[in-house]
Formats: sequence, structure tokens, C-alpha cells
Amino acid sequence: MKNTKIFEPYLLGNLELANRIVMAPMTRSRSNNLENAATALTALYYRQRATAGLIITEGTFISKEAVGVVNVPGIYSEQQIEGWRLATEAVHEEGGKIFAQLWHTGAYSHPDLHEGKKPLAPSNINPNQSVFTAAGFKPSEEPQPMTLADIKQTIQDFKKAAINAFKAGFDGVELHAANGYLLQQFFSKNSNNRTDEYGGSIENRARILFEILDELKTVVDLPRVGIRLNPSLHGIMGIEVDAETIELYNYITNRLNTYELAYIHLIEPFTDVSTNPYAIQEVAGHFRKIYKGTIIINRAFTKETANAVLINGDADLVSFGVPFIANPDLVERFKIDAPLNEPDKNTFYTATKEGYTDYPTLKK
Repeated sequence: MKNTKIFEPYLLGNLELANRIVMAPMTRSRSNNLENAATALTALYYRQRATAGLIITEGTFISKEAVGVVNVPGIYSEQQIEGWRLATEAVHEEGGKIFAQLWHTGAYSHPDLHEGKKPLAPSNINPNQSVFTAAGFKPSEEPQPMTLADIKQTIQDFKKAAINAFKAGFDGVELHAANGYLLQQFFSKNSNNRTDEYGGSIENRARILFEILDELKTVVDLPRVGIRLNPSLHGIMGIEVDAETIELYNYITNRLNTYELAYIHLIEPFTDVSTNPYAIQEVAGHFRKIYKGTIIINRAFTKETANAVLINGDADLVSFGVPFIANPDLVERFKIDAPLNEPDKNTFYTATKEGYTDYPTLKK
């Protein structure tokens, strides 16, 4: 196995990862129960994929107010904690490591998911997206701007969710500050028109992230906390890069150096931003020059391109999304260059085991 850096172990703080292959967070909408709790089926799904050096779960909602997709597991009730414990125990039995991604969708939601109330967001700006509800996909609507009390409560909700995650047996948590959801809605000028201490300047728009971290460090070990960022998100979820975007993410990343975090999980551009003067073209390379800690990078990698970015030194770990859906034994397939199963996109968000836990492995 030549140039197979992805199979080398990695020390993430005091967590020993078996390899540098990370399973990226992916919404699967299998918690179709009254409690919106992870189930034995969820546990089987993650058990099957536990040969990844690190699993980061699908986004798990930190509160009822955070909900933006139907049938997604939460982590704000005792039943949800117990549901997730099934998954963490399953992964640990296989020798794996697993982080919970803590999620609040903000404006990306629908009144149907909140008993008719408008979803909470930084400002009253409609992201103009299709939202997955119990009645199918519906267009998003104008959200309700958060009061200062709402923001303070949300910070506490992140804190409580982190506590709950460790109660459930997770090895750590990842704050979802990417892909156009609540925290990135605060960061972005075109989704945040506030005039108080959470709007306007770069420091104000980033404030909520650091207030969450300051709360988290009072109750959990920050070396078990990661953050996901998507600095070059453009034209998706109502987010646009602008003349301050690079300065904003440089500011965030420099400040993150003052926190002893597990990692930052970066995403390369989803869309072609090659002609956009305000967009970072090579995200990992840009932030490797700034961030002093562990970097995970996500970019629709193959085994070969993942090896290349690790050998180049722009990242320490590489996350794979869709390949893990159809290939629970992705690590083993990479090791022997076995062909990969093709995913069935029609079952990405359905409620059964089909397209979830029934993909064949090399041993079957």
C-alpha cells in the first residue's frame, strides 16, 4: 500500500484514532418516532461504519427550537440521550470513536416543525429553501428574529446538549457552524441585519460562537470539542461570500487558536467560486497557515486525493460523506482498492433500513 497516509493512526488530543479517515456528518432522517430519538437501527448504522478513525454523527438538534428537518434525532431529552447511548456503545464495542454534531438550523426550518410558530433566526431573512417536513418538502418562510433572550437561551441549549452528549457516551462534540445554518447565519452579512451586539461588525457577528465556547469550557473538556466551518459557501442556503468574508473567517480562526479544541472541520467550496474575488479557493491550504491545531478537510475526496492532501500537509484528517452511506466497510475497501457500492439517492432520507443498513460489505 504505497502512499497510504490515510491509514496511519492519529492522536486527536488524548484520543487514539485508528486511521485518518473520518465519517462526515450526514442527515439520514431515521428517527421517525414520537421522541425523535436515535434507535437500535441508528446504532447498527454507526456500528457498521466504526472502522473509520472517527465518526461524526448526523446533526442532532440541541432543542425543539433548533429543529429544521423532520425525523432527525435530538439530544435535549432523556429519551434522546438513551437512544444515542445505543449508538455510542455500539461504536465503542467495535473499537471506534464517535463525536456528536450539535445542530441548530435557524432560518432553515418551517412553521410546520414548530407548531405553527416561525422558526428563530438572527434576522427576518428568508433563505428561500425547500424544507423537509412531515408533509414533504415545503418552501421556507420568513423567520422570527431572535431576541437577546432567545440568543442567550440558545447558547445555554448548546451547553446542555454538550453535557447530554457526554452523558450519552460520545467521545466529543462538533459545533455545526457551517452550511448556512444558525451560526453561519450570524456570521454572514446577508443573513444578519441586526444592529445590536450580534450584528454589524465582524466581531459582533462572530460573538455567538465564542460565547458558546466560553460556556462549554465550564462544563466539558474543550479538547473534545470541534467546530465545522464552510468559509466559501456561496449561493446556497441564502449565504453569499462578500468583501468581509475572508477577514471574518481569519478572525474566527485566529481566535480559535486561543481555545484548545479537538479540531476545525473545514469544507472546500461546494460551488465554483474561481471567479469570485472574495472567496477562498483552497480552504485547507489557506487555514493551515493560520490554525495551529488539527484540521479535518472535506472535499468529495477519493482515496488518492485524500492521500495527496494529507501528504501535502494541508490537513491532518480527511472526511468522507456519501461514500460511507453505501460502503459501511469503506476503510477496508480503500485498503485493497476494492470497488465501491453506488449509493441509492432515493433512500437517503427515508425511514426504513433500506438504503441505510442493508448495503453489502466485502464479507457478505
